[in-house]
Amino acid sequence: MMQFRRYYPCILLVAVIFTAAAAQASQTPVAAPVPAPAPKSTAQFTDELGRKVTVATDVRRIVSLAPNLTETVYALGLQERLAGDTDYCDYPKEATAKPHVGGPMNPSIEAIVALRPDLVLATTSINRVETVAALERVGIAVYVSDPHSIEGLLAGIRKIADISGAGGSGKLLVDDLQARLNSLQASLRGRTPSRVLFIVWSSPLISVGQGTFIADALKFAGAESVVKSSKNWPEMSMEEVVRLQPEYLIFARGHDDPDAGNLDALRKRPVYRDLKPVREGHVVSVSDSIDRPAPRMIDAIEELAHELHGHAFGTSRNDSATQPQDFATSMGVGSCANGGYSCGL
Repeated sequence: MMQFRRYYPCILLVAVIFTAAAAQASQTPVAAPVPAPAPKSTAQFTDELGRKVTVATDVRRIVSLAPNLTETVYALGLQERLAGDTDYCDYPKEATAKPHVGGPMNPSIEAIVALRPDLVLATTSINRVETVAALERVGIAVYVSDPHSIEGLLAGIRKIADISGAGGSGKLLVDDLQARLNSLQASLRGRTPSRVLFIVWSSPLISVGQGTFIADALKFAGAESVVKSSKNWPEMSMEEVVRLQPEYLIFARGHDDPDAGNLDALRKRPVYRDLKPVREGHVVSVSDSIDRPAPRMIDAIEELAHELHGHAFGTSRNDSATQPQDFATSMGVGSCANGGYSCGL
């Protein structure tokens, strides 16, 4: 009994301590569980290949895999959301300062993923299906464009705007471009289309097939391609060109051949010098924006229409001129700073 009494105060002290601790614990608030982050709101769109694409409704980061798509992003005023583009995205100039993911044909999947895009824009013209599939496998939304006409180009711009949350800007931009095309058609109404050969590449000689956006652009400019091939980019022989006898030869500036579009140089070349358009000085050098299905393509269509049908606009082309003019400056077209077509919207 004496032994128990000796330890009793200790036992009592321990009991008091535990009781106090329990009381304190009962007064300490229990931390609320941290809720899991809410899943991103998404919407489903159908791209131009008919693929169903699920995209975040709040697109904040975009990666473009083609120069024309980069131009479109800037034209819509979405440049702050452009997280990256390709080595070949050179317009507007600011696009060259964006992080690059490589070339359009073989971009780095790792570089794209590292940019954490909500949306990747691709096109059938210069991107590969393998790239799209690789991005799909890692859960990245890819919208693929596939324009074969001016109508398809305008519809694609509207769709990209809608997906990116810029539907209002897209409508204003497309309405403006459509109004310019309507005005052009009114000016050209009743005029016979010029028969032209559009030269994409000089060696080998490559032109445009009937199913391409360039062939459709020629129609809006009051021209028709003499090439009726079902291939998109048919290779041709000079003998075939002689047989077709186009009224005009059309080159895009920035062509692979430094003498392309230079009338004096063409008049010194065998075969070329015997072609009717070269003899008559009907050689046109047009802006290279005609090669890109983007908003600036309308500039190139207007430029070409003025070259081919100057009298319809109160002007007449100087056939002896061999140096290209800055059409956008001379006609007051596309004069917004940095090529931003949305700056006036």
